Amino acid sequence: MENNNQLIEQIYTGCLAQGAYYIESNGEAAVIDPLRDVDSYIAKAESRGAKIKYIFETHFHADFVSGHIDLAKKTGAPIVFGPNAKPTFDAVIAEDGQVFKVGDLEIKVLHTPGHTMESSCFLLIDDNKPQSVFTGDTLFIGDVGRPDLAQKAGELTMEDLAGYLYDSLRNKIMTLPEDVIVYPGHGAGSACGKNMSKETVSTIGEQLESNYALRKDMTKEEFIKEVTEGLKTPPAYFPMNVKMNKEGYDNIDEVVNHGMKELNAEEFEAVANASGAIILDTRDPQEFAKGFIPNSINIGLDGQFAPWVGALIPIDQELLIVAEEGREEETVTRLARVGYDKALGHLKGGFNTWLNSGNEIDKVESITASDFADRIKNDKDEIVVDVRRSSEYQSEHVIDALNIELDYINDHMAEFPKDKHFFVHCKGGYRSMIASSILKSRGYDNFTDVDGGFDEIAKQDVDKTDYVCPSTL
Repeated sequence: MENNNQLIEQIYTGCLAQGAYYIESNGEAAVIDPLRDVDSYIAKAESRGAKIKYIFETHFHADFVSGHIDLAKKTGAPIVFGPNAKPTFDAVIAEDGQVFKVGDLEIKVLHTPGHTMESSCFLLIDDNKPQSVFTGDTLFIGDVGRPDLAQKAGELTMEDLAGYLYDSLRNKIMTLPEDVIVYPGHGAGSACGKNMSKETVSTIGEQLESNYALRKDMTKEEFIKEVTEGLKTPPAYFPMNVKMNKEGYDNIDEVVNHGMKELNAEEFEAVANASGAIILDTRDPQEFAKGFIPNSINIGLDGQFAPWVGALIPIDQELLIVAEEGREEETVTRLARVGYDKALGHLKGGFNTWLNSGNEIDKVESITASDFADRIKNDKDEIVVDVRRSSEYQSEHVIDALNIELDYINDHMAEFPKDKHFFVHCKGGYRSMIASSILKSRGYDNFTDVDGGFDEIAKQDVDKTDYVCPSTL
C-alpha cells in the first residue's frame, strides 16, 4: 500500500509462510521481522532514497533466523524488542505503549505475551488514527500463535502461556477499531499455528467475526482448551533458531560463501566419505527419481523446502548440496534462513557431473496414478502407505492405506513393510519423494512412488473412504 510518500509493503516468503514488512514515510523506513538475507531491504530503501531507521522484532522467532543483527550492522539502525526480551546483543527494549516515529508515522508497541513472553505487536498510527497492526505470532488470519514453544520447566506451562495470550488478545488487539488492517507474521503452512488461513491480510473486524480464538463469549478456560488442543510436536530445529535469534549468529555472507565451494565429482565423493555429511539433493522430485547419488535425500527447492529440512535433518548436520545448475546459491541461502549453516560445498555442474563421471547411481520407481489404480485392482493384497498428515488422511484416503506421516518418518521406519512390496504417496508427489529418498537411504528397495499423489489417485477408480478405517490406526 503506497500513498502520500508512504509505503507499507508485505514481503511474503512462501517457503517459510513468513511475512516481513517494510514501512516508509518521508525518507525514513522501518523493517519488521526481516529474513536473514537482508540485502533486499537495504536495496529497497536505497532505491527509494530512504534510510532504515528502526528494525522491529515481534519476538524471538523459532521457525527462522531473523536478519535483525546483520541488518543493524549494515545500516546502523537499532533493533527494537518489546518488554521482557533479553538478547545478548545491543537492542532497545521498549516499554509497553512506547511510540517510535518513522517519518510522519508513529509505531506504538503493544506488549502481547502469550506466544512468548516478549511477544509484541506494533500498531501503526497515521495522523492520530490507528491504521494497521503488525501482529507477529500473536494473531494470525484465522488463528493465534501456539502457546507451547516458550514453556519453561518449573516456571511456565503451555496453559500459563495460553492464559497470557487470552488476556493479550482481549485487552490489546480486540479493542482496536474494526477497520484496522491486520498484518500477521505467518500464513498457512507455518508450524507456528495450527489452523491458519491462506490469506495473509485481514482486518480486526473480519477476525472478530471469523477467528475461532476471538469469540467474544469465550471464557479463558475455553480459550486455553481450544488453543492447546491438537498441537503437533514442533520441529526439532526450533530451539536452535530461538537461541540464534537471541544470542547472535555468523554473518550470512560468510555462510553462503562457504556453501558455494565448488566440488568436482571426485572431490565431492571424497568429502562425503570423510565427513559423514548428508547429501541433500534439491532437484525436482521426478528428476531425482530418474537418477541420484546413492543415499541422497531429496527435498525439492520448489516446495516447502526449509521447513522440511528443519523437520527431518538435525540442525548441526553437515551437508553436501546437489542442486539444479544455477540454483546453488539459492539453496545455501534458504538453508541459512533456518539456521543450517554447515553446507560444505556443492557438486559443480549438478547431478550431470556425477552421471558423466561414470559413478554409481540409484533410482526410485515412480508410476502414474492410473498405473497405480490398475495394479492395486489386480492385486488386492498390495500395501499402500500414505505419508500425508493425519488430518489429510482422515479427510479421505485409499481404503486400508497405512498412514505414516512424513513429519515423523524417522521415528517410524520399522512400520514400513520389509518383506513385501508397497506403494507410497502423499498429496501431490513432493513429500512422497522425500519419503522415498529416506527409505532408499535406509536400504528399502521394495516400494514404488505414486507420481501426483492423492490429488491424481482421487481421479481414478480406486476405493476411497472419508473416515478413518480402524484397521489402519
